[in-house]
This record gives sequence, structure tokens and C-alpha cells, in this order.
Amino acid sequence: MLRSIGADFGFAPIVIGTCATLWVIMLLMSGSGIQMGGILSAFTPSPAILFLFGESGAVPVFGAGRWWTVLSAGWLHAGLLHILMNMYWVRMMEPAITELFGPARTVIIYTVGSVAGFALSSFAGAFLPAIPFLRTAGFTVGASAPVFGLIGALYHYGRQGSSIVRQQAVSFMVQAAVFGLLMPGIDNYAHLGGFAGGYFTSAFLNPMARERGDHMIIALGCLAATLLSIVVSVITGFKFLR
Repeated sequence: MLRSIGADFGFAPIVIGTCATLWVIMLLMSGSGIQMGGILSAFTPSPAILFLFGESGAVPVFGAGRWWTVLSAGWLHAGLLHILMNMYWVRMMEPAITELFGPARTVIIYTVGSVAGFALSSFAGAFLPAIPFLRTAGFTVGASAPVFGLIGALYHYGRQGSSIVRQQAVSFMVQAAVFGLLMPGIDNYAHLGGFAGGYFTSAFLNPMARERGDHMIIALGCLAATLLSIVVSVITGFKFLR
């Protein structure tokens, strides 16, 4: 089933459609609490609504015990520019990853990249000393962590024997890393964790072998767990907002 979806439509429209829908819902629920700020933060849902839907970071994970937000945060976004840029990267990278790994393994890599990225960011924010060029956040959202997971997987694939793929992965890494270092408010710990998660997931899944049936089962489990994380975030989040 996932192979049919991946071949005909791709995983990118699923990600883009879901992220856009959640962002619009959060804006509508924010009402007058929408933050307009500067160009980078214009049209950001209110902090309370971002928390409600499952933003991650040191405060939600270690302060409020909302550990499952490492799954949900990769599907949530802050400002308009934030979601547009992340969805651009998803749309640009997903077809190549699906072609090389297959749709089921792409879903797995995307999910593990999100978990690894936000887990590292949350841990760093809670327990590690501040390192200026890395930067973490008490609260964090965005698809850039799983996108870096895709980049990490692409880099691993390239190291297995395709210099062209490796060069393309390095190009993506450099572009994304430079942007992350130069722009304010970028959670580079999430990027680093996402890259590592994607790299090691690719190594574990062995992209040189054919996709298996159990990969599809795991991918469906990843999607179900992600949906559940958002539902649980909303159900349990109201008590923190009273």
C-alpha cells in the first residue's frame, strides 16, 4: 500500500498537507493571540496553542513530562516563513529519498529523524551548557529535524558507493548548516540529532537491499504513533493551560 502511495503521489504531499492543515488549525484557535513579530515569526500561533498541539523542547519534555512531543513537534510550525521553508525542503528532498529507499523506509527515516532531533534538542536544553553556534530552545517545533534525517540518510547512501549522491547530500548539508548558523532562532541541536538519526537509520535499514514487507508495517506504525502523539498532546494539554 505504501509503495503504491509513494510511487503515485509521494510522501511529500502527505507531510505538506498535514503540516499546513495543523498550522491553519492552530492559527484559527490562537485568535487574537497570533504573533506577528518580524518577518521570521509573522503569523505564529500563540505559545499556548503550540504547547497544546505538542511542541517539544526542554520545557515540555523534562518540565511537563510530555516526552511524546519528540514525535509531534516535527509536524508543527511557527511562522509563515518557517513552514514555507521547511515544506520547500521536504518537497525538494522526498522524491529522491523515496526513489533510493522506497516509500516505507522514507517514512521510517523521517520519523526517526524527528525523534532523534527533538530528543537531542530537549536533552541539550535541559542538561548541557549553552554553545552559541549550536543553539537549542526551551520550546521547539518544525520539520527541519526530520528533513535533516533525510539528509543524513542520503549521505549514508552516498557513502555506500554513489559519489554523485554523496556530493548532493554534502551540498544539502552545507546549505542547511550555513542557514542554521546565520539565522537567529534556529535549533541546530535538532538538526544535528535529526542528521544522526537519519544516518544510522539508513545504516540499519540497509538501503542497498530491497524494501521488505515488515518495513511497511513499521512505517504504518510510525504514522500511527505520530498521529497518536498529537491527539495525546491535545487531550492532556488543556490542564497545563488553565
